[in-house]
Amino acid sequence: MSADSGTLIGNPIPWPNDARCAVAVTWDVDCDSSLNIYNPNKADNLVASQSFARYDPLIAVPRLVTALRRLGMQQTFFVPGWCIEKYPAAMDLLMEGGHELALHGYLHERPNEISADDELYWLQRGIAAFTNHTGQRPRGWRAPSFAFSKHSLAYLVEEGFVYDSSLMGDDVPYVIKHKAGSLIELPTDWTLDDWPHYVFNRDFKFTMPISAPSKACEVFRAEFDAAWRHGGLWVSVWHPFVSGRLARLDAAIDLLGYMLAKGGVWFATLGEIADHVRKVMDEGAWKPRVESYPLYNSPIPELTRIDGKDARRARSR
Repeated sequence: MSADSGTLIGNPIPWPNDARCAVAVTWDVDCDSSLNIYNPNKADNLVASQSFARYDPLIAVPRLVTALRRLGMQQTFFVPGWCIEKYPAAMDLLMEGGHELALHGYLHERPNEISADDELYWLQRGIAAFTNHTGQRPRGWRAPSFAFSKHSLAYLVEEGFVYDSSLMGDDVPYVIKHKAGSLIELPTDWTLDDWPHYVFNRDFKFTMPISAPSKACEVFRAEFDAAWRHGGLWVSVWHPFVSGRLARLDAAIDLLGYMLAKGGVWFATLGEIADHVRKVMDEGAWKPRVESYPLYNSPIPELTRIDGKDARRARSR
């Protein structure tokens, strides 16, 4: 799709086989890792929430593997390293189904809420868990809770990652650059996350109004229609213990059927999309937008008045 074809995207990427857009259905398989992060001293006593979270590996993942086999689709599953260690049978089911596994922290820790040293420790521990089980190092990363820190890019480059899918800065892939190297960014957005639509759980410290699946999929479908019209990338962020439940998965499968019927859609894993992005870049067929990180250090100097007084103090009065 060329820039003069009516698209609102200023730098549209050519998709394989002249597809109108690319779709990657991705899943964050958090299991009960985040329950322990949010409730480190009492998760053992939150039995109802344990069952809520363990629906992930025990019920939803086998269900998804079966449903996706019927659809003939392979998708991307982001998994914390602790969950890989705790639920190896679920990981094996995903791998046997031909799905891509990517890393999602170790215990769903939020990198931008811990020290730089701790961030690197948990990243490397997650990589070790991933490598020990799969026999391969992870190529893809999504920061837990999208909590990408100013140190994350450097660490991911140093550890050999190929792509990230934590950021929200475009409608097509772009490149995020650090002096140590760069990654392909495969962006998403909160509009494509199931969490704001469905999650009500006090132990997870989220009490969102629960939407009907039809309402959530109305949002997902609108975003897809726009991606199809303008040549964009559609990346869902769904959770098996959320969208893998019966009514919600029914609606998600209906949405995928709508996409299939519309035609001109490239369904791919994020790893496949990253490989395609690299290919068209290397061939000179497309030049991505590049952003360098970190953007700045806080507090920014403009918070200090030119007469030397602290503008933050003046503003708070």
